[in-house]
Amino acid sequence: MKIDLGHITLNVQEDGDASGAPVVFSNSLGTSLELWDKVIPLLPQNLRLIRYDMRGHGASDVPPAPYSMGMLIRDAEALLDHLEIRDCVFVGLSVGGMIAQGLATKRLDQIRAMVLSNSAAKMGNPPMWKGRMDAVKAGGIESLADDITTRWFSRAFLKTPELDYWRDMLTGTPEQGYLGACAAIAGTDFYTTTAALTLPSLVIAGSEDGASPPDLIRETAELIKGSRFELIRRAGHLPCVEQPNVFAALLTEFLSDIGHT
Repeated sequence: MKIDLGHITLNVQEDGDASGAPVVFSNSLGTSLELWDKVIPLLPQNLRLIRYDMRGHGASDVPPAPYSMGMLIRDAEALLDHLEIRDCVFVGLSVGGMIAQGLATKRLDQIRAMVLSNSAAKMGNPPMWKGRMDAVKAGGIESLADDITTRWFSRAFLKTPELDYWRDMLTGTPEQGYLGACAAIAGTDFYTTTAALTLPSLVIAGSEDGASPPDLIRETAELIKGSRFELIRRAGHLPCVEQPNVFAALLTEFLSDIGHT
């Protein structure tokens, strides 16, 4: 469904029990809310499972680039206010995990715990992101698609027919949306603010992640007091795609441990 938040319209999908404890999912750069298709059915269905397309992605509005991380956080904040959600568990992958960190810093009334999948307090550096954005402007996302999917997935997954689905999702991302989110990531360094967070946190890495290596993810986990770090083997940057059963089991256990059931 489309939800008009005044400043932007976001595409949102809800599953599970509308009266259940809320769990909110935020997608990564170059994907849509379909990123979570394999995981949602494996979770307890008494939960209120909410996912949305980040601005510039999927079926959400595509404002002109660049975006700031503050904009992405404000979108999530406004969506949760619109849906009257408090004390959710916010699950974010890659840039979605950066949104989670920013939201936890800004609105602890909205988020009681977070799951950072393949995400860090700082990802890459401005020159690297500028190079990627320049390449997209010159040749489109298609010009980088093979390189990106190689860093997204494990060697085994790269040999499967399913790769085409994810490559098509990447190249189908609106160019302004992709460039906008790249700019937001490039301008973000949450080391100081994330180190001050104390909410329950599950931090997940993929053993074959070429986009955000496990050591980088572990470093962010070590910033957060009391966080739990988990490495999913035989998975790259999108472990919810490659190892959905493992991902769902880790998430379900975490939700149970913090009493979010």
